[in-house]
Amino acid sequence: MKDAEMVDKPGIGMKTLSALLFLLCSLQATAAGRLVHTPYEDPKAVFDFYFDDPRKINTALYWLRSYINPLTESPYDLAPEMMDIVVVIHGTELVTVVEQNYARYKDAVDRMRYYAQLGVRFRVCALAAHDFGYDVDDFQDFIEVVPSAITELGYWQQQGYGLITPQVLEKRFSNEELR
Repeated sequence: MKDAEMVDKPGIGMKTLSALLFLLCSLQATAAGRLVHTPYEDPKAVFDFYFDDPRKINTALYWLRSYINPLTESPYDLAPEMMDIVVVIHGTELVTVVEQNYARYKDAVDRMRYYAQLGVRFRVCALAAHDFGYDVDDFQDFIEVVPSAITELGYWQQQGYGLITPQVLEKRFSNEELR
C-alpha cells in the first residue's frame, strides 16, 4: 500500500494527528513542577562517612545540614533534639577530629561541634583509629569511639535508622555552565 493510499483510508487522519500532536506539545509547554511536603516524622538516620581525602568531610557535612535544615523549617518545625542522627566516621577524614589537627581542620570541627550540641552523635571506628595510630583520648571531646564502623552501621540500621552515605565528587562544571 502506498503512503498516499494510507492517508485516505479510515482511521486517524493527518489533520487529527497534527491536532493531537499540537495539543500534546502545548500541554507539556504549560506543565510545571509542584512542591510537595512529605510527612516526615521521627527522623532517624545514620550517616556513613568514609572518604579518601579528609577534606571531603566539609562537603559531607553539607549533606548533614541538608538533612537537618528542612526539618527545622516550616511546615515541619521539628526541634533538632527531636531528630536522632548518628555519624559514623571511619575513613581518612577521622584525622579531622583528632585534637592535634584542630588548627588544620578548624572549620569542619567547629561545624561538627555545633551539630553535636544539637544532639548529633559522632562516632569514630576504633579499628580505623588504631590503623592511624590514634587512641581514644586523641579525639575531640564530642567524639565517641566504637569498636567497629561496620558493626556500628549494621546496628543502627537494625534499629530502624535510614543509612545515608554521602558521595563527595569533584565538581567539574559551574552551575552556569550546566544550565
